[in-house]
Amino acid sequence: MSYDRYGSDVLAGGSGGVGGGSAAGAAGGSAGGPARAPRGSEHHRRRPESTPRAAQTGLVVEDVETGWVGAVVRVEKSGGMHVVVLEDRRGRTRTFPLGPGFWVDGAPVVLVPPVLRPAKTSNGRTASGSRAVVGARAQVARGSRIWVEGKHDAELVEKVWGDDLRVEGVVVEMLDGVDNLAERLAEFGPTPERRVGVLVDHLVPGSKERRLADDALRTVPRGTVLVLGHPYVDVWQAVKPARVGLQRWPQIERGTEWKHGILRELGWPCESQADVARAWQRILRSVRSFADLEPSLLGRVEELIDYVTAPA
Repeated sequence: MSYDRYGSDVLAGGSGGVGGGSAAGAAGGSAGGPARAPRGSEHHRRRPESTPRAAQTGLVVEDVETGWVGAVVRVEKSGGMHVVVLEDRRGRTRTFPLGPGFWVDGAPVVLVPPVLRPAKTSNGRTASGSRAVVGARAQVARGSRIWVEGKHDAELVEKVWGDDLRVEGVVVEMLDGVDNLAERLAEFGPTPERRVGVLVDHLVPGSKERRLADDALRTVPRGTVLVLGHPYVDVWQAVKPARVGLQRWPQIERGTEWKHGILRELGWPCESQADVARAWQRILRSVRSFADLEPSLLGRVEELIDYVTAPA
């Protein structure tokens, strides 16, 4: 009997009192001289100073110059500088230089890149359960890649497997939907030395995703691409429902946008894309390690990592 190592489940200002001076001094000067404004008055009140704030995904900010309000989608480098991409309530995005000129909750801030902290569990283990390599530096990226469908998939993989991927030199990239798989493979040109592992949502027999994946695999050399998936409509469901206070993820009626339906069931705000972004960050924060994910996702990701790191 063979052993499936990946698991069988496929699916100030003070008041300013003046002490030690004469009555004339306390009154603002000598007789006949100009009176000084009291310390702490409106005339001398300091303008609020900007404070540094990490541009974490989902943070809602306002650009002072344009009045644009949106949630942080991502921070990236463009033209040699860091920029932040903001998405407004209508789903429109706009890019701004990272730095001063923003407001958060009515206070001025200087947006700075978020700090990526490696997720560690106790006993020297990473969030994926692997033994942590102390002091290890990220390796030069391999030619092989792991592709996931969207941003939420990428963030979840980074949180749980990020340490392992950096040690192995594996880069995770977004497909922006399995519909783009065949086109992206044609551009990438996979070979036995530059393989691609693909993680797909709702990869079940008879689904659109299964058909698109099979069609794409026919266009590449055998053994250069591995497509695996989980059975869930969205990667949110790969997080164990207990982490968000549910016994099970609810069924959403056909015709209702899935994420908005889930948020209504949870009683969370769901009117805008910023609400969805904040909800996902809340769900992502609830994930502490691999133990908070369903086996049907865990096994597939581990298998993809082994596939793209195996010798050619």
